[in-house]
Amino acid sequence: MNSNGADHILIVDDDREIRDLLTAYLVKNGLRALAVATGRHMRAALEESAPFDLIVLDLMLPGEDGLTLCRDLRAGRHKATPILMLTARGEEADRILGLEMGADDYLVKPFAARELLARIRSVLRRTRMLPPNMRLTEEAPKLAFGEWQLDTLSRHLLDDSGLMVALSGAEYRLLRVFLDHPQKVLSRDQLLSLTQGRETEPFERSIDLLVSRLRQRLRDDAREPRYIKTVRSEGYVFSSAVDAKG
Repeated sequence: MNSNGADHILIVDDDREIRDLLTAYLVKNGLRALAVATGRHMRAALEESAPFDLIVLDLMLPGEDGLTLCRDLRAGRHKATPILMLTARGEEADRILGLEMGADDYLVKPFAARELLARIRSVLRRTRMLPPNMRLTEEAPKLAFGEWQLDTLSRHLLDDSGLMVALSGAEYRLLRVFLDHPQKVLSRDQLLSLTQGRETEPFERSIDLLVSRLRQRLRDDAREPRYIKTVRSEGYVFSSAVDAKG
């Protein structure tokens, strides 16, 4: 949140009518908003304007599309800024791809402005669940633990024999949280806030399924885990030492 108390939202959409409508609606509801039409203008706004708390990013843009811009944002110094992706495509695969690229949520066009506002507030609430000292640390090219190395550029796991194991976007984000906070108990709510793209229901257990998938990638025995241990009634803890490599 900015110093004046209002969250600052950057809208990137090539449709002028949508830009004007969303800007007016968000401002009317107490937010600050700036709207631009292209990736080039987005980069200029990020450099020249006050910091943004969230980026609303259209998938279908002239020139660089939203997926490319999302990937670049996640690889640069704005990687911690939440992204809500807009898409006119209804196919589930396209929505999943946006989340895999690092978007925090998505909304399919056409949509009501009030729904976008609700999603913006939801994403901001989730990303602020963790105190500052629990946020993701700066990127390191490789993170080593046990018999594994995580290549943070390619997002691949490498074992000590050089065998590569591909990770989904959600698996990668979960592993990064664990590697950034070893020997710390993390609750399911904290883990969900960084790995899920939308609100979860009470008693949501999808994080347990994701942990199970990640254990399989790490060849970690759930009965006697070496890396990800369950802390009853609290969550999970990553028990291995982690070494950041240049």
